[in-house]
Amino acid sequence: MSILSLRLPDSLHKKVKDFSREEGISINQFITSAVSEKISAFATYDYLEMRAKRADKKKFKKALSRIPDVEPQEYDKL
Repeated sequence: MSILSLRLPDSLHKKVKDFSREEGISINQFITSAVSEKISAFATYDYLEMRAKRADKKKFKKALSRIPDVEPQEYDKL
């Protein structure tokens, strides 16, 4: 485990303190969770970008052609 010294604006610190208190967790847990979520978002973006580079329009159209042309179920209509 690492120790990190972090400077936050007072207004942000107050919000972190308030939210962590509401959730019944420590400020450290709150910040750890927030950093984890942000890292996950970046990793997801990188993953999708990598997958997009491997995309093949011909294969995509072939996959779409296999979908039957039928009316959607009532619960699935806009």
